[in-house]
Amino acid sequence: MTTARFVDHCRNCGYKLWPSSVMASAAFKAWRAADPEPRSKVSRFDLELPVEEEAVVDYEARAHELGIHIFPNSNWPFTICLGALFLGLAAIPLAGAVRIALAVIGGVIFLVGVVGWVWVEDQKMYEASAAGGEAEH
Repeated sequence: MTTARFVDHCRNCGYKLWPSSVMASAAFKAWRAADPEPRSKVSRFDLELPVEEEAVVDYEARAHELGIHIFPNSNWPFTICLGALFLGLAAIPLAGAVRIALAVIGGVIFLVGVVGWVWVEDQKMYEASAAGGEAEH
C-alpha cells in the first residue's frame, strides 16, 4: 500500500483512514514530536522520510576536467558600462558644454575600464607565463 500515513483518505482506494483531518493532523504532530530529529522536515503528505543529499559542485574543477577555460571574475565590465552610460548621455541634444563634458568624462571612464580589463587583468591572469615560467593552461 502506497499512501501517506496522515492523510484523511487512502490514495489507492479512497478508504477513510482518519475520522477527521483535525485528528490526522494531531496524530501527525504527535508522531513528529516523538522523534524530532529525522522527522522535522516531513510533511503529512510524504510517503517516506526525506533523504538529504549534499549536492556541492566545484564548477571550476568540473570545467577543468572537461577542458573548459573559465575566466576569472572581474569588475572592469561595470566600469566600461559606466563610461558607456556617460558617452550615451553625451549623445542627448543638450547644451554644447554639457555634451562635451559628458563625452570627456565618459571617454575617460570607458578607457580606464578597457585598459584595466585588458592590461591589469591580463597581467594578473598570465602572471607566471609573463615572468618566463611555463604555466599550465
